[in-house]
Amino acid sequence: MPIYEYACSCGKRFEKLVRRFGDAVSCPSCQSPDVEKQLSVFAVATSAPSPAFSGCGAGACGQGAGGCDTGPCGGGPCSVN
Repeated sequence: MPIYEYACSCGKRFEKLVRRFGDAVSCPSCQSPDVEKQLSVFAVATSAPSPAFSGCGAGACGQGAGGCDTGPCGGGPCSVN
């Protein structure tokens, strides 16, 4: 059963668990059936951090000429910043 995001003509945005395709959806605020399904984004959790997001941001690695060429990163993951 997917959860969809909707926007109502009254300005309210909400999520709704839709049991079957084609089920009627109405706004929980004004009960209007004039709602529009929104494009949803999703996130994926992983157990290992991506090299681009390994915590080697500004100031995390050394203070060398590139700002990230010394210290624990050694230019590896930080070289993508």
